Amino acid sequence: MQEAVIASPKPYYRELKANRPIAWCRCGRSERQPFCDGRSHEGTAFKPLVYRPRADEEVLLCGCKRTGTPPFCDGTHNNLPGGYSTDLRSDEERGALRRSTTAADGIARLDGRCYVASPARMAGGQGAHSRTLKIISRSLGAEHQALFLVELKSGSSPAFGTGSADMVLFLARGSGSVTISGRDFAVREGDGLHVHPNEWFRIASPADCRLFVSTLPGVEELEQVATPTSEFDARFPNRLVSVDQTMRSEMGPRYFQMLVDKAAGLEGAAQFIGHIPQSRAEMHRHLYEEALIVLSGEGILWNEESCTDVTAGDVIFLPRKHAHSLECIGAAGMDVVGVIYPGDNPSINY
Repeated sequence: MQEAVIASPKPYYRELKANRPIAWCRCGRSERQPFCDGRSHEGTAFKPLVYRPRADEEVLLCGCKRTGTPPFCDGTHNNLPGGYSTDLRSDEERGALRRSTTAADGIARLDGRCYVASPARMAGGQGAHSRTLKIISRSLGAEHQALFLVELKSGSSPAFGTGSADMVLFLARGSGSVTISGRDFAVREGDGLHVHPNEWFRIASPADCRLFVSTLPGVEELEQVATPTSEFDARFPNRLVSVDQTMRSEMGPRYFQMLVDKAAGLEGAAQFIGHIPQSRAEMHRHLYEEALIVLSGEGILWNEESCTDVTAGDVIFLPRKHAHSLECIGAAGMDVVGVIYPGDNPSINY
């Protein structure tokens, strides 16, 4: 059986217009990649795939011709020869970049709206037994999501809600229980949870804990709910996802596991936990906005014109279509947890 030719180890970024069909090349032989040229597939078993967008779209069209979601990239290219490369810029080129340092507000600013936040150096939200810290929001440069940190010494936090936004939780330290609109879930370090729109949550712990809260779409404040109700969305009873090594997906030398995604009722977004070995990835972009929490390890975040050091506890904000490379410099590797939105596959890049 004939095999499609790998036209490109990376996908093709294209802007499509509503109701203007495209013919995506399946065979990989077209001279008009990623589109069919009307002749190169002759004599093969392949025919082009016609796709008609219903609205204007920014898309990544598969170049390796092995995607499971044609005509769109699904990340398969990362595990093909040449699909996952290292940063080829010389030490001299990288050494000439602006070195960003953390400012008084706890943020190191890089190109455009990209930044690295150090929550331990950020002020605000201090209470007697807890504090709520805003790390990512529209006022800090995000367009699609927000991220808050709830730190609890012991006991129970207030009830929090965001109205019509989804909330995705990650317990970075401690253990205890999370209540979602009247339903209790026993949680431990590394667990992810999904709070549906119009629901609320609170966390209780016998000792120090750190809970990251992503809101999708982003909100400016994590609001306290004065009178919690019991409007739990019973269509999705299983809200908690734990780390499971058998569920890992490889992405070149790296690997990740999906935590909260569509299986927990989260549409158009995803939470994942991943490992980065000692390496420096090729500069790349995503069509989604991304928040990355560094759980362990140390490294350098590279942009096209600047860079900064990152270490455990830092939070990286990456705008859509922003060129970047995260290097791990420690032999033990780096563990991260991320939330992407809009988008649900962290292996798709260009």
